[in-house]
Amino acid sequence: PVLDTEDAWVSVEGPVSIVELALEQKRIHYPLVEHQFVLCTTLYAIMRFSLKSVKPLSLFDSKGKNAFFKDLTSIQLLPSGDMDPNVLSIRQQFLVKVVSAAVQTLCSSQKANEVSEEELFPFEKGKNWPTLAVDLAQYLQISEDVIKRHYVCELYSYGMDHLGEE
Repeated sequence: PVLDTEDAWVSVEGPVSIVELALEQKRIHYPLVEHQFVLCTTLYAIMRFSLKSVKPLSLFDSKGKNAFFKDLTSIQLLPSGDMDPNVLSIRQQFLVKVVSAAVQTLCSSQKANEVSEEELFPFEKGKNWPTLAVDLAQYLQISEDVIKRHYVCELYSYGMDHLGEE
């Protein structure tokens, strides 16, 4: 892109403008950034819900694991098409655990009126973990319907029928 500079700034001396520096940078490979986002969200969910026995890198195949250690500007082969059924099974189990933990946390916070979720995790205000799990299912090539059905079943099993009907 062409940058128009005002006449007053033409004669100014000093360090290079931050806009010019930004334009000189290589363009990122956006699918690689999305891939990193999936890993970060996965790690955050594991930490947030104290999920035990989850190995985050087991959710990715060898191409996916290698892509984590590449420069964001490099164009990498990311997993696409047919996936190993074992990896897909591990991914589905992980998303089911996230939804179960989210519903359990929601129900326990509603029953115990001590400290609300927003007070414990103020930066999570408005974060809907089951919806996030459904979004992750799309990235992880898992059927979104399976995760949605599990969410509804969890709501009913915790007596949250009014939410399950929605």
